[in-house]
Amino acid sequence: MAKILVIRFSALGDVAMTVPVLCSFANSFPQHQVVVLSRPNMAALFTQVPSNVSFRGVDVKKEYAGIKGLFRLFSLLKHEQFDFVADLHGVLRSRFLSFCFKLSGVKVACIDKERGKRKKLTSVENKVLTPQTTSFERYALVFKQLGFSFPLSFHSIFGNEKGNIENIRSVVGYKEVHDKWIGVAPFAAHQGKVYPIELQEQIVRSLSSRENVKLFLFGGGKKEVAQLEQWQQAYPRVVSVAGKLKMAEELALMSHLDVMLAMDSGNMHLASLVGTPVVSVWGATHPYAGFMGWGQSEKNAVQISLPCRPCSIFGNKPCIRGDYACLRQITPNQIIEKVESLL
Repeated sequence: MAKILVIRFSALGDVAMTVPVLCSFANSFPQHQVVVLSRPNMAALFTQVPSNVSFRGVDVKKEYAGIKGLFRLFSLLKHEQFDFVADLHGVLRSRFLSFCFKLSGVKVACIDKERGKRKKLTSVENKVLTPQTTSFERYALVFKQLGFSFPLSFHSIFGNEKGNIENIRSVVGYKEVHDKWIGVAPFAAHQGKVYPIELQEQIVRSLSSRENVKLFLFGGGKKEVAQLEQWQQAYPRVVSVAGKLKMAEELALMSHLDVMLAMDSGNMHLASLVGTPVVSVWGATHPYAGFMGWGQSEKNAVQISLPCRPCSIFGNKPCIRGDYACLRQITPNQIIEKVESLL
């Protein structure tokens, strides 16, 4: 039996994208043990994984901050006698930990992000618009470097079932046979990935006016919660679950949705982990960068062609045009039609 340490800190979407790969590995190699090292608030992503996968939450910004903190973390981890380290992050923190393990004789493999190809994809001049290797494939390649090859066979963290929502009925209610449940996650970490809120409200207004349709709004943060509560008050059959559910409960609810409308964001990846089809909206970023949700089809990605797109891998750069045309030139009807096509 081998014991493997998997390192991936970073944002929700990046960590969520490890789940299909780790579940596929765990099912292919049930004799091996995997320990996932990530931020504490990612624990809910790993509550439904195979029994040979466990989660370890660590705070590398406070409790284990800096070189001294990371070395102290390594000193604790080395006693667990790992046989392999899979660095799925490839940043200074993860590389330092990996280097310490390598010096102690542990076999280490690190993700190759091929930053040169990404730079060409987002270049203003001489742009090379070709699909990049997906994050799922990059993660699997790390395991291949360690000597483990396996098929990516994941469907949902709930298998062929739906998540249990009995304990949140007071919030979500009941779904009748002819009802359609639609999730709407209108926010993302960066402006370059957020469809204008006033246009999103038109979508919510239109979808909520349909019979047998119920909308669930997802988000976080005080401003986001306030915005979603406002839509809940303004339109029929709209329920904001922002700030009311834990991540595990959100995942369970998402498994009961007929479709999720999301940006290139963490919520796109959460819905993907439970096998729900997602209509995703792309502005400054592009599916070609390799961050499309697990099992999602690019035909359900709403985007327009502009010479400057994509201008960013993560959507965190200011718009070079200054008007975010990549988002504003998408009409609400384009998105509504795509959502309706999946109902």
